[in-house]
Amino acid sequence: MDDTVAQKIVVEKNSPRGTHFRRAGPRQKVYFESEEVHACIVTCGGLCPGLNTVIREIVCGLYHMYGVHKVLGIEGGYRGFYARNTIPLTPKVVNDIHKRGGTILGTSRGGQDTSKIVDSIQDRGINQVYIIGGDGTQKGASVIFEEIRRRGLKVAVAGIPKTIDNDIPIIDKSFGFDTAVEEAQRAISAGHIESESFENGIGLVKLMGRYSGFIAMYATLASRDVDCCLIPESPFYLEGPGGLFEFIEKRLKENGHMVIVIAEGAGQELVSESLRTTDQQDASGNKLLQDVGLCISQKIKDHFKRKKMVINLKYIDPTYMIRAVPSNASDNVYCTLLAQSVIHGTMAGYTGFIGGPVNGRHAYIPFHRVLVEKQNKVVITDRMWARLLSSTHQPSFMDHKDVMEDDTEKVGQTLQVNGKSHLGTTTAKARDTESIEEPSKPI
Repeated sequence: MDDTVAQKIVVEKNSPRGTHFRRAGPRQKVYFESEEVHACIVTCGGLCPGLNTVIREIVCGLYHMYGVHKVLGIEGGYRGFYARNTIPLTPKVVNDIHKRGGTILGTSRGGQDTSKIVDSIQDRGINQVYIIGGDGTQKGASVIFEEIRRRGLKVAVAGIPKTIDNDIPIIDKSFGFDTAVEEAQRAISAGHIESESFENGIGLVKLMGRYSGFIAMYATLASRDVDCCLIPESPFYLEGPGGLFEFIEKRLKENGHMVIVIAEGAGQELVSESLRTTDQQDASGNKLLQDVGLCISQKIKDHFKRKKMVINLKYIDPTYMIRAVPSNASDNVYCTLLAQSVIHGTMAGYTGFIGGPVNGRHAYIPFHRVLVEKQNKVVITDRMWARLLSSTHQPSFMDHKDVMEDDTEKVGQTLQVNGKSHLGTTTAKARDTESIEEPSKPI
């Protein structure tokens, strides 16, 4: 299979066609013989619906499609390579794990000692490594891949991108996202019922989304009960004309109740300076965030107390409930496609890549491309955010200048063509220029 998948299918006039990736799928020839394959699977980072499904489908795919019988599960994330036991994985062992949330292998953040990990891979005779995790995990996978290549080992390293926030670049979406949006409906529904049942009731629901507001946006659109959605990409202010407080008061006077959805990364600048932890990070290098939901809840209460207006605010935080559930039907199918795609790639001898859908077609994306791209974020000048504003009837909380600056930043992003950066405004001749990003081979 020599088909390629374009990173961008909608391009502006006279702009480059851009980058293509090798399409995923089975090849006519395989690099590894079935009996010589010794594979391992590791899960890292936070929980996400579908982790067990991906594990199951890698094991079953290797066993049933390629006759591979030696698969190890690495317990406890990256440090499990050298600090924990391993679990032999067979189709019988993983038969019904897709019905459970979490990961049967356990997980952790950080703890990566590249030299020790590769030593363990070498000592155990492992020649296929499947790494399931988010952007931090895939950065680690890239380092492991480079160390394996430096040592000249014939080991294939493949990543399965995982983030419930849906913020991994290039791919259409990450597994677990659909389940998270579906599960978020329960929390929004509870907030709606609570707000309807009390005088001037406000249901405030905090959803996951450290740097991107996809869960909040899609859950809001799916619910149709939400009056205001606040995400990191769209700054908002509280006081004064056009502020959040004014909108809340207006909506309460109109309807007698309202529901607000806020992503965890939104409004961090509004958290009191004494509470902010701007320089603190977790083991994965993510900035530690304060609970913006609690902060905004208190500020809303204080504001209406000063105005002597009675409100009844209920704050709901379903974060860990959402990410700990089993994956739904849509995500189960998606996890199967992801697992089988990376299996076909590693068996063909590709290495140093992640698998994922690009414009609806699964492709092999080299690690280095994922690392240099910006995180996937909601673009507030795009149509989906406009649809949300139409649904909630909320103001944008931004002036025209702010919106245009966001749009300019989007248009001004550079395009990678044949390994070089080109601005979005290029000559017509450059339009026919394209590059194919190939995953690496073990040798």
